[in-house]
Amino acid sequence: MKLMKMMNELNSFFAEAIARIFSPNQDAYPNVGVQPYSGDPIEAQVELKW
Repeated sequence: MKLMKMMNELNSFFAEAIARIFSPNQDAYPNVGVQPYSGDPIEAQVELKW
């Protein structure tokens, strides 16, 4: 009986996680569109040091 309860809780845990991953976003970002970049361009080429 204890094994069945533990399996039920595990199944519930995974079901909630999967539902949360595949549910629509709850983010409330404003619809502002694309913002132009207003920074300064790099003057010289940057060398990578490995």
